[in-house]
Amino acid sequence: MLGHSHALSGLAAGAATLPWAPVGGTVGQVAWIAAVGGMAMLPDLDHNGSTVSDMWGPLTDVPSGAVGRLAQGHRWGTHDAVLAPLAFGALALAAADAFWSSLLLLSLAIGLALRALHFVIPGRAENTVVGNLVLSWAGAWLLLAHSPSPAWLPWAVALGVLTHIAGDALTTQGVPVPVLWLLRRSRLALTPLRTGTTLEKAVLVPAFVLVTLYCVYLNTDVRATVDPLLQDLRTLG
Repeated sequence: MLGHSHALSGLAAGAATLPWAPVGGTVGQVAWIAAVGGMAMLPDLDHNGSTVSDMWGPLTDVPSGAVGRLAQGHRWGTHDAVLAPLAFGALALAAADAFWSSLLLLSLAIGLALRALHFVIPGRAENTVVGNLVLSWAGAWLLLAHSPSPAWLPWAVALGVLTHIAGDALTTQGVPVPVLWLLRRSRLALTPLRTGTTLEKAVLVPAFVLVTLYCVYLNTDVRATVDPLLQDLRTLG
């Protein structure tokens, strides 16, 4: 899937899981959705030249090379539906105990979401290394400063990673057969969908947007604001 498709599917997953998310209040809900949406691009850290690799220059490109070697190439270890969520979730669990490491994780998630969704964001600041660093770190700081301890981060990371893997499993290249690929390299592809096709752009992307908006309406205080407006419109009609 394309980068923005992964991010949008992650935002949809984050909004849809709000009733079960271990967060509270509007700030916590925003942080949860942003984290899941951004982390839905994290598995591509195994590939130099990907959005996550290029985002912060050497700060992300160097780790990307190491992750790619450890994962045994693109769409292998970091795309294992069992091992990848566990591994990334465990790293997030260790990071969630300290403010600065939590800030780094949430900044990474926000930065990835900004890069992936640049086509609907005015200007180009989010596509530059410095601009993305400033926007993502400032956003993460504000969210963490106005919300309780982010003990929920490991769950958001794992969900985002799993959402990415599910998306790639729908493409012709597929994803590795969980765990068993370590013994014999084999892939699982659920549909013949090709990345970047009209079906993805014209059907899946709008569907992810609609699901996100509907779930935000359904699962947040937005509903209390929107419902009276809809009622007024019905009255006028």
